[in-house]
Amino acid sequence: MNILVTGAKGFIGRNLTENLKNFRDGKNHTRPELKIEEIYEYDIDSDPGSLVTYCEKADFVFNLAGVNRPKDPDEYMQGNFGFAETLLGTLKAAGNKCPVMLSSSIQATLTGRFEGSEYGKSKLAGEELFFKYEEETGAKVLVYRFPNLFGKWCRPNYNSAVATFCNNIANDLPIQVNDPSTELELLYIDDLVEEMLDALEGCEHRNGKYCYVPVTHTATLGEIVELLHSFHDMPATLIMPEIPDGSFAKKLYSTYLSYLPADKVIYDIPMAVDERGHFTELIKSLTCGQVSINISKPGVTKGQHWHNSKWEIFIVVSGHGLIQERRIGTDPATGEPYPVYEYEVSGEKIQAVQMLPGYSHNIINLSDTEDLVTVMWANEIFDETHPETYREIVK
Repeated sequence: MNILVTGAKGFIGRNLTENLKNFRDGKNHTRPELKIEEIYEYDIDSDPGSLVTYCEKADFVFNLAGVNRPKDPDEYMQGNFGFAETLLGTLKAAGNKCPVMLSSSIQATLTGRFEGSEYGKSKLAGEELFFKYEEETGAKVLVYRFPNLFGKWCRPNYNSAVATFCNNIANDLPIQVNDPSTELELLYIDDLVEEMLDALEGCEHRNGKYCYVPVTHTATLGEIVELLHSFHDMPATLIMPEIPDGSFAKKLYSTYLSYLPADKVIYDIPMAVDERGHFTELIKSLTCGQVSINISKPGVTKGQHWHNSKWEIFIVVSGHGLIQERRIGTDPATGEPYPVYEYEVSGEKIQAVQMLPGYSHNIINLSDTEDLVTVMWANEIFDETHPETYREIVK
């Protein structure tokens, strides 16, 4: 299959073409039936003559070309309607009736806050041109009215409030929110690309004569900014916001990270250092506890305490150690202390050992020369005002 992408250097175009290349080059095997041979990338600075060749060879056309922020409003019609007319005319001249997709906008409804929009008028004119082309040629036409788009590589201070907010907050620049309660319908670029791949396979989603992306999100400007500030503060707080699979927050976080300047990609984490080694909290979650890393010097024993409700998982990733656990108190049947559980662990075989509530536990570095490195997960964030940690020698 040969695919023509117009507007290939734009936000949607770049994301789509890079993902199409993954299939073409055998890097993505999630759609085994999708076979891509050539990807023709066409943009405003391309040789106009190449459009003729591409239209002759294409088996599917994604028309993503358009004008968003012209200096003169008249350029909307020229850029959005005019190029669509050129593209369809070139396909018609080539006798190519391959499927053609059009990237339109919800502004084409010309209702509500979009009433009188020159951009919307140009998009609506392009839609009507495509539907007429379908009637005249019998070619399959797929018209999508996209809502507000966001994702990596979206240009800030252009036509996306989300991109502007992500860029400015990531770079410590001011933002302006006139009405935090303003609600937006938002479409994530990866969800859009998945729908484009569905369209290539003839499985596009339709509602009447229009096609649509089935996954969108709704959020207010205030909610978006609040989330972005929590992402910005994460290196200092170490608290990871809730980002369930498929959630808007997860997609927004990925978007935010793509705007980080080079000096913010790396950040320092405070370390608690003493003669025994050091302990460092890596990441925290309000609902899933925290992950830390513990380094014990040769011969050092750490721990020797117990918790009522807190429980942990220790995973030794380097070195050779011994983990001991003993239930607090004495066995009523014998009057003797409960037996000690012992687990010899090393980085040679990755194992997880659970620190049980009500059990005193420790970890001993058995090496005379090497540090013992342990990844530790706890089911709750450590609270200095209520440490819930009680000294007790295991053995």
